[in-house]
Amino acid sequence: MKQPLGVILAGGQATRMGGGDKGLRMLGGQSLLARVEARLAPQVGGMVLNANGDAARFDAVGLPVVADSIEGFAGPLAGVLAGLDWAAEQGADAIVTAAADTPFFPCDLVPQLLLAGEGMTHPLVLAATPDATRGRARHPTFGLWPVALRDDLRAALQGGLRKVVLWTQEHGGREALFPDEDAFFNVNTPDDLARAEAML
Repeated sequence: MKQPLGVILAGGQATRMGGGDKGLRMLGGQSLLARVEARLAPQVGGMVLNANGDAARFDAVGLPVVADSIEGFAGPLAGVLAGLDWAAEQGADAIVTAAADTPFFPCDLVPQLLLAGEGMTHPLVLAATPDATRGRARHPTFGLWPVALRDDLRAALQGGLRKVVLWTQEHGGREALFPDEDAFFNVNTPDDLARAEAML
């Protein structure tokens, strides 16, 4: 398999943060988005940002921006589809997604996702971490997604599907387990931002 392309998901509405773009909030002198970009870039063969609305607000980021093709904030799967359509134009086989508000994700995210997907015709893998109450917690905005399934995903979204796990299970999706429970800590609220500052 060719090296996957990277898609940073920044298409959410950030309501718990008071609106605006969470990825542009500052953490230790850098935007969350810049931190995510710096962590993902060495692991992928190219990158794009998935965001809706005026793309000019991300000019400083220096990445191409693709918007959801499914109307009405259809959730992370719509961002995945936008990324898959972009990757298909680049001739790629797969993408790896990362959320714009999750600055500490593993530096071996892509290798571990690829390892977990070995032997699958269309590798489809979500990141997961140990969870004391549920056994393991899935992180559906961090995954390996095959370009070959993009039309199936489009049809599912057009049919009203919004839950990531329902779609991945339908296609025999696997999980890559990462040992650090805090690796996928995401900044949803001002309190989370303060906690992230402490984690730095």
